[in-house]
Amino acid sequence: MDSMSSQYSPRRIACLQPSATVILDALGELTRVVGCTRYCADVVPGVADGSRVILADSWTAETDQIVAVRPDLVIAAVPYQEKAVSEILKSGARFLGLAPRSLADIYTDIATIAGAVGAATRGEQIISSMQRHIEGVRARTLRVPRPMVFCEEWGKPIIASQKWVAELVEAAGGEFVGSPGKQVEAKEIARMDADVLIAAWCGAGDRVPLEKIVRERGWHETAAAQNGQVFCIRDEFLNTPAPTLLRGLDALAHAIHPEIFPLTNGIRRITHPSTSAISKSRAVS
Repeated sequence: MDSMSSQYSPRRIACLQPSATVILDALGELTRVVGCTRYCADVVPGVADGSRVILADSWTAETDQIVAVRPDLVIAAVPYQEKAVSEILKSGARFLGLAPRSLADIYTDIATIAGAVGAATRGEQIISSMQRHIEGVRARTLRVPRPMVFCEEWGKPIIASQKWVAELVEAAGGEFVGSPGKQVEAKEIARMDADVLIAAWCGAGDRVPLEKIVRERGWHETAAAQNGQVFCIRDEFLNTPAPTLLRGLDALAHAIHPEIFPLTNGIRRITHPSTSAISKSRAVS
């Protein structure tokens, strides 16, 4: 970092969304984080030692909490509530608000945060590393059949995963069905008859009740349920728009093409909905 960058870059950063904490950690700038959400520790063990003040997130931000940690930059990201944005602005700190939808947006966010802390070169390296990993997975699936894949980020109501997840599904050799980020009815998904069903519910970790949702939604006759291709992937691996997505990609690749990609951390599979038993062969979360 040059002296000019050092003079003007923020030294005390409040991260109201895990993606910001992940990016700062990847940049080697975690020491700047003085406050973060309780969800950040799920993806960045370095903030789980009690040394950071725990703050409300981008959806429930509170002015008093932010002011108390004296940040010179607050980083937040979608989803927002209007009231929460107002609370952030009332703190008087500089505010960087992110709203990524695609992988390209995520690369831009990494570059933006890297530039803000004077680590532009490191930011470029992280982006290049992510792109190489994704393209490496894509290259291994160019000549294989492409199963239809439905992936959801929320269960009540059912909301399809974001565009960046659809892009990762495509890289992993699948065809994403449905409209990314949109609400959809269970019966519509049943009509799609996807080959692979994946649930990665926001805030649920790896605790999505796979058998229950198949039973209650009437998905027993779908190709995915009949073939036992129903999976839970850890929330933070697919819903954190940051380098963490590479772990989600590896999990997706195994779910879609287990004949090519090995079992990895953070994925759990249902054996068959009628057995009322989830496979004991799962990755350690």
